[in-house]
Amino acid sequence: MSDHKTPGPAARQKIDTSVPHSARIWNYWLGGKDNYPVDEAAGDAYSAVFPGIVTVARSSRAFLRRNIAHLVTEAGIRQFLDIGTGLPTVDNTHEVAQRLAPESRIVYVDHDPMVLAHARALLTSTSEGATAYVDANLSDPDRILAAAAETLDLTRPTALILSNILGHIADYEQARAIVSRLLDGLPPGSYLSINDGSRGTDADYEQAQDAYNESGALPYFLRPVEQITAFFDGLELLEPGVVSVPFWRPDAASPAPVAIGEHGGLARKPTG
Repeated sequence: MSDHKTPGPAARQKIDTSVPHSARIWNYWLGGKDNYPVDEAAGDAYSAVFPGIVTVARSSRAFLRRNIAHLVTEAGIRQFLDIGTGLPTVDNTHEVAQRLAPESRIVYVDHDPMVLAHARALLTSTSEGATAYVDANLSDPDRILAAAAETLDLTRPTALILSNILGHIADYEQARAIVSRLLDGLPPGSYLSINDGSRGTDADYEQAQDAYNESGALPYFLRPVEQITAFFDGLELLEPGVVSVPFWRPDAASPAPVAIGEHGGLARKPTG
């Protein structure tokens, strides 16, 4: 197992448990335990305005699980670069990938002391594969690629995962430039998986998120579906394209999907 960064006292000292934190709130909505009463209170206040946020969080995780399963079993991908990892919960990227292909190699990237403090939970790996954690900011794609190359062979197809992270980049053109630069560092045959909160599907969700952004917490900006779709420009979008995430290749045994304000897709970098 490769381990670029593990938590230490400095990381723990930076954690402020007196104010709510977006990663811990998301963890709370997913049913995780890495949160504090202040986060539960903030999460409950949000869900009081928009009870569907728990469905959004869990549908996002299920979409990612289905993406990874397709990448491993259908596309033959064995390398994953997961940026904006968040706190460990259930069915983390390495767990899904290595369950299907034990030799899979995963690099997680986040720039958050709370995530760093729990990074060891992300660094478990099969003996055949590897996991690593990189403490880096999404706004520094060159550093991310250089650090990822210590664990991944970036001359081989790699899946880039950006799950509920691009909404933290307020400037849309900057967000597009970051995605483009990251893809430039990956070879043809690589894949891009994106899912993010969207506008135009659920007005209650938009109202709740706008209020949250005005609270002083780290803002997250919901984007029109057309803007999320444009992140995939120049790539080969897999069917069914960019859709509300419950509609992306739902499991046969799942209930009939219902549209939510979370859209995503999976696309391949052309080889020609």
